[in-house]
This record gives sequence, structure tokens and C-alpha cells, in this order.
Amino acid sequence: MDQSIVVEPSAEGWRVRAAQFDNEMFFCSGESAEMAARALGARVAAQANAAVMIEVFLRDGSLGGRYVWAEPGWRAV
Repeated sequence: MDQSIVVEPSAEGWRVRAAQFDNEMFFCSGESAEMAARALGARVAAQANAAVMIEVFLRDGSLGGRYVWAEPGWRAV
């Protein structure tokens, strides 16, 4: 998938990163980071007219969830 966004823990809280962007976003809570990733993913999907995958990693490094935006909305995969 060309468009992917990753939510992962960092020393300061939670980080949202995407290969197509130069800057990462930082959040105090995982919930805030995931909500921001979903909003960003919806915008990227609309602009690129392509599916976007979000992967959410937990503090222990395991995959907590994987979501794909493909019209008409988010699906867990």
C-alpha cells in the first residue's frame, strides 16, 4: 500500500509518522495520536484518491490494530 501512517510510542508519549511527510506529530495519549492519524489518513486518502493504512503499535512493540481507509470509511483488517 502506497500510503501508510504509523502510530507508535515514544519517550515523550505517542508519535504519528507517515513516509510522505517530513515531520512527525507527538501526542500525550495514544487515543489522541490514533484520532489524529485517522483524520490525517482520511485527508490523505481523499487527496491521493487511494487507500491509506494505519498501523497502531502498543508500548510493548506489538501491533495493536491495523485500519484501512477505503471509501466509504475505516475498516479494521
